[in-house]
Amino acid sequence: MINIVERLIEEHNRISAFVDELEEACIYFVEYDEIDIEKFREYVDFIRNYADGTHHKKEEEILFKEMIDRLGSVAENLVKHGMLVEHDLARLYVSELSNALDRYEKKKNMKDKVCIIGNTMSYVYLLRRHIEKENGVVFPYAEKMFDTELMDEMSRQAEEFDANIANSR
Repeated sequence: MINIVERLIEEHNRISAFVDELEEACIYFVEYDEIDIEKFREYVDFIRNYADGTHHKKEEEILFKEMIDRLGSVAENLVKHGMLVEHDLARLYVSELSNALDRYEKKKNMKDKVCIIGNTMSYVYLLRRHIEKENGVVFPYAEKMFDTELMDEMSRQAEEFDANIANSR
């Protein structure tokens, strides 16, 4: 069984590669004034289903829940006023991106082009910093504070979570 922190870091690696691709798509849009709307919709789908619906949900329902429940005010502040706020901000950027794609597809205009690029790049920069904080601060803190038994239980829950998602597809 893979350790929950190792699992989340592997997912971060996949998400990091994805945000690099998002950045390249924005650069292409600016440079050539061309956008593949369907590709951007696939990006939105990946974010909603994998980065948020799988990865963030796993963090929120397993690791962060235990941190809040067991580690006191430092963990509560770190999670509630840091990580969860950033998860919500990411959701806002993606929602605004999706709406701008809909509008831009109907009527190409500079306002929606800027909205697409602005929200996409805001998401990219947020996720890069967010991943750095989780990998460098949040996860090591959890590993230091939790005993092996709890880490194993959370790892089992994460494995079960992933199995349930795989079975629902």
